Amino acid sequence: MAKKAEAAAPAPALIGTSGDSLREAFGKALAACANDFPKLVVLDADIAGGTGAHHFRKAFPGSFLQFGIAEQNMMAAAGGLSAVGYLPVVTTFAVFCLRAIEQARLSIAYAGRNVKIVASHPGIDVGPDGGSAQALEDLAAFRAIPGMTVISPADPAEMALATRAMLEFEGPVYMRTGRSPAKRIFGKDHTFEIGKGRIIRDGKDVTLIACGVEVGRALEAAAILADEDISARVVNMATIKPIDEALIATCARETGAIVTAEDHNIYGGLGGAVAEALARAWPCPVEFVGLKDTFGASGEPEELAEHFAISAPFIAEAAKRAISRKAHA
Repeated sequence: MAKKAEAAAPAPALIGTSGDSLREAFGKALAACANDFPKLVVLDADIAGGTGAHHFRKAFPGSFLQFGIAEQNMMAAAGGLSAVGYLPVVTTFAVFCLRAIEQARLSIAYAGRNVKIVASHPGIDVGPDGGSAQALEDLAAFRAIPGMTVISPADPAEMALATRAMLEFEGPVYMRTGRSPAKRIFGKDHTFEIGKGRIIRDGKDVTLIACGVEVGRALEAAAILADEDISARVVNMATIKPIDEALIATCARETGAIVTAEDHNIYGGLGGAVAEALARAWPCPVEFVGLKDTFGASGEPEELAEHFAISAPFIAEAAKRAISRKAHA
């Protein structure tokens, strides 16, 4: 089981420009961790150059298993490898994980296998590959599988920490990475714990809860709001399941309004998980920033973020709508 990390002081706003993509940060971290996990094996579906797994393949070729373009077979084989004592990490694009959802459900989750599924190229971060390659349903699909832990780290530093935490954790995990260069958010003192969110900017008027690439945009939105004398709290919710219900309730009680932001359909992902938690603990106005039940399109990620209204200015506008609803809550 992953060790608990002590809470750290809130991190600053964006501390640097774009660096490694999340997929490259994952691949490097996986290779760096390998000697500590002697039963680790990495499964690939002929796409290691696109997932970051090529770093592991180069360093540990004997523990790298190539399945070709056969994701369903790969997912089922991972369950079998776990059953005989290995620690399998399945790597492919998020949209291809959806192709193998039945095997993930039956051969891994239903069987209670200790398998890690790591999905690159999620959401519109995929960019020019277009709507057919942009998985906007994966968080919803994997969150609904009983016993499946779902993680979406925010920057390369957190990705490295999450990779180790995932390997230490006992049980099936689905983790998103990302295709594009990622904004640096956290410093060397950052810690990560599965199941815990973190306040990375404090505020009193509204809480912006984000995951993955949207965390950086939420911090930018908070800066926009600050220029209008609106104090926005920003929460990095890197674990979507199990979600940090205690932190969500605290934020709702203290700020009275919530905005969720994710590179995903507004149905079934982070927004749904937060709304469910609020319904159980502390109902308040909520606005959802994400793709509004539509498929993606081809374009550069930042252009698509504007087109589909998930960039920082749209998060800021959603915050103002949530605040305006406080009086009617």
